[in-house]
Amino acid sequence: QDTFGCLKRSLLLLTVFILGACSTVPITGRKQLSIFSSAQMSSLANEQYKATLSESKLSNDASEVARLQRVGKNIIGAVEKYMSDNGMADRIADYNWEINLIDSDQVNAWAMPGGKIAFYTGIMPLFDTDDDIAVVMSHEIAHAIAGHGGERMSQQILAQYGGAIALEVLLAEKPAATKNLASMALGIGTQLGILAYSRKHETESDELGLYFMTMAGYDPYVGSKFWEKMSALSNGQQPPKLLSTHPPHGERIANLTKLAPVAEERFGR
Repeated sequence: QDTFGCLKRSLLLLTVFILGACSTVPITGRKQLSIFSSAQMSSLANEQYKATLSESKLSNDASEVARLQRVGKNIIGAVEKYMSDNGMADRIADYNWEINLIDSDQVNAWAMPGGKIAFYTGIMPLFDTDDDIAVVMSHEIAHAIAGHGGERMSQQILAQYGGAIALEVLLAEKPAATKNLASMALGIGTQLGILAYSRKHETESDELGLYFMTMAGYDPYVGSKFWEKMSALSNGQQPPKLLSTHPPHGERIANLTKLAPVAEERFGR
């Protein structure tokens, strides 16, 4: 009976903790678990980002870098204004946005908490217009704004350690394991077979990204067209839905097609 009572109290405390650690994703309103502060996640992401850049070769194509950063700046400016206008400026107060282009054949891009973004030169030939860039850029920015990295990290910590544990304690006691966990949770390493985000996160970032690019003056109807291009590039080949964190191309295209007029109506200039 004492054991049962102790278990009940422990479960109650854990439930209270989890409820207290819930936050809400902007615009979509989805509740999410977040046991680490934005500042903690930004600090950890910054360290991971620097390490990744130090191990990579940055592109020396000034024109392409400027193109990326121009589109990114436009979208970031629009998102920051939206957050400020809607009383959420404090949620991104510690963000230090940075966009880099990595010289690699990978057709890839990712973002981390705190606004650290990387594109790979392998994806650049797919961008015929700035609207194309905006589709991917806004999707990655959406991951950062929605706190998907922190949510993923929180879920993995609870799963592996059975409860909450301070990030500082983890870094002190298990630095290698924590950094490996962070690389999986923060949106990097996807080419190594790491499933960084769930389909729920990817679909939510598609939606938010479409809204963000529309806020910045880009065409939301390009979203579905860009993924049609990606689908054609892969010749329709994609892992089965249950084995992939990304929505199937057809599902993604249909969702973006449905959301484009919504984005235009709600956030169009």
